[in-house]
Amino acid sequence: MTPATIRAAVVTVSDRSARGEREDRTGPELRRILAAAGIEVVESVVVSDDVLPLTDALRRLGDAVDVVLTTGGTGIGPRDVTPDVTRKLLVKELPGFGEAMRRASLTSTPRAILSRATAGVIGRALVVNLPGSPGGAVECLGAVLPAIPHAVHLIAGAVADCRDDTAGAAMPKTAKGREGKK
Repeated sequence: MTPATIRAAVVTVSDRSARGEREDRTGPELRRILAAAGIEVVESVVVSDDVLPLTDALRRLGDAVDVVLTTGGTGIGPRDVTPDVTRKLLVKELPGFGEAMRRASLTSTPRAILSRATAGVIGRALVVNLPGSPGGAVECLGAVLPAIPHAVHLIAGAVADCRDDTAGAAMPKTAKGREGKK
């Protein structure tokens, strides 16, 4: 499996965008970045900040694609439910994704510590919660994008030995972590 064979979906979680009151600017930006990384975006949806529509979208997409990026609803406001819904559906949580995104965002804003974004496995897909703002979503995706192909390979059972997974071959050394250590 190469990045070109990874299929992704983008779910924008926004009351105003779902009602047609505000253009979704973040979803298109995420689709552009994924396409530039060679990941095929096969679906993009907008749902309101409500538990049921988001639950339905994550369940359906978790069985249909390899990666689901959500954008929006990761804060502490009354209608921010994305991490709560995601956690209820996860079969495996990957807290390192949220940690990496918050660490990257702290270089731009001290408010990054308010993010509850997480990631994990739903169905057969890697699901990653990103902030709703275009800048925040792009910054956070940049922090975790190098790990996505390897995560997808692991979820699919396509990796016998992590040292042999070619998904990480194109990653910069700083993104690979402890290169050469056993």
